[in-house]
Amino acid sequence: MTKRETYESRTEAFLLPLVAEHQFELVDVEYVKEGSSWYLRAYIDKEGGIAIDDCETISRALSDWLDREDFISDSYILEVSSPGLGRPLKKEKDFVRSMGKQVEVKLYRAREKQKDFTGTLAEYDKDTVTIELEDESRMVFGRQEIALIRLALDF
Repeated sequence: MTKRETYESRTEAFLLPLVAEHQFELVDVEYVKEGSSWYLRAYIDKEGGIAIDDCETISRALSDWLDREDFISDSYILEVSSPGLGRPLKKEKDFVRSMGKQVEVKLYRAREKQKDFTGTLAEYDKDTVTIELEDESRMVFGRQEIALIRLALDF
């Protein structure tokens, strides 16, 4: 397991019972470097949406636990927030919840001279994601091709 995976999995293991106690959902935990800074981010959600007070509650408990455990060797910035409207689909539960909904798929490499596709999530498994386009044709993407898949924003 990489350092990043270790940090994320330990943090997730701590957060799961905490968010359940507050009747929240843990959407994701990520440890990423952006520019010269490391970020430990926890994304939480609940029916009706997350409020700033909800984030503060989880952030304080997580911060105290991280200070006690002190297992992250780098300096980092802790963030607890809502996943936002353009929430990425990462876990099985995200795909289940999004079946039949409009999604945006962004690829690492262009296919048919484009990297961005929008369609209805029609099928998925551990290796592929299938979307139905407006013309009712289907496109199948290998998971390894997908840089990002998220619910499409409809304004």
